[in-house]
Amino acid sequence: MAVIWLLMLTALFASCSRQGGRREAAHGQRHPDVARDYTAEAWRAADSAMAAMSRREKVGQLFMPAVYARADRATMERVGRYIGECHVGGIVLLRGDIPGARAIADTLAASCPAGAWVAVDAETGLAMRLEGTPSIPPAATLGREADGQGMYDLGHELARQCRALGINMVLGPVLDVETLPDGYIGRRSYGSDPVKVAELGVAFARGLEDGGVASVAKHFPGHGGVAADTHRRLGVIHRSLAQIEQTALVPFREYCEAGLSGIMAGHLAVPAIDPELRSASLSRPVLTDLLRGDLAFRGLVLTDALNMKGAVGAGDGTDSSVAAIAAGADIVIAPADTEEAIEAVEKAIETGELDESDVDEHVRRVLFFKYRFARRQSRDSSE
Repeated sequence: MAVIWLLMLTALFASCSRQGGRREAAHGQRHPDVARDYTAEAWRAADSAMAAMSRREKVGQLFMPAVYARADRATMERVGRYIGECHVGGIVLLRGDIPGARAIADTLAASCPAGAWVAVDAETGLAMRLEGTPSIPPAATLGREADGQGMYDLGHELARQCRALGINMVLGPVLDVETLPDGYIGRRSYGSDPVKVAELGVAFARGLEDGGVASVAKHFPGHGGVAADTHRRLGVIHRSLAQIEQTALVPFREYCEAGLSGIMAGHLAVPAIDPELRSASLSRPVLTDLLRGDLAFRGLVLTDALNMKGAVGAGDGTDSSVAAIAAGADIVIAPADTEEAIEAVEKAIETGELDESDVDEHVRRVLFFKYRFARRQSRDSSE
């Protein structure tokens, strides 16, 4: 398999010098089935599904805990609890293997009436998380050797591999622009040129989505100029809004304008936007005012994992999941305790800390995108 993958990659990089028939797909309009078809139908399906849900079931749709991709008894029981008791909207797969990933995906597909996201980090291919799967070069290498067409093809092939395992969401591409040579993001970035990062990242995301898999660009509003490892502490972007606009936001703006599906907020404080130094994933000025407002993003907003130490709020004791949803996040990734977090959100609705109509809008958006990608996959399977 490794030899086949190497040969395929060679062919993809060779496409950098071709004017292939799919050039328009990589650089122009998205595939019509993803961009336009099923939209009204998807909203109707979302509304119908919501009408049959209890509050607990609706709140659960906003959560995606992380589990190791193993098929052992303990893991599958845990997945069963997430489905039966928490009614989660999906799962993020951590390190494991193909049988484990397939077992978890099959269980979610069989047990979740509204469908479920099965997500994976695949910055260097599925091999980043799953044993015995193909790898791809790091983003820094791709930034030097690939062009938009090659990245589109790479994304489309990765989507095919994901769908074979029941995976329907990739937590990528990384759209961070490397503006700090010794920064944390390093080889995970396509480079220091924001225009090039935008071209490659957006083309890769289009390939994924035309292949029937949702993309999630990260780490908004840009991790490339931050030295901190946000698994360990909050990163702070010490730049003016004008400087951020000219560099870090360029690829995200292109992604938004392309009509792509998901953006992950990083655990990054931006004093120029939010003087209270809240992590972007918990900051209304970042998620609602900047991302939804200025960038006009209409897709899914996800947090980075909330069990990371960089997930810092305003210090007022608010549960981080409640803070993320209040800030504008649609999906909470990997809270420290999923059941406790869901209960905190339910309580926040009861006390009025969260407006239930706002929560319903998040749920509606999650269900819309689930249906749209499920419909596309169903179409492709029938051809």
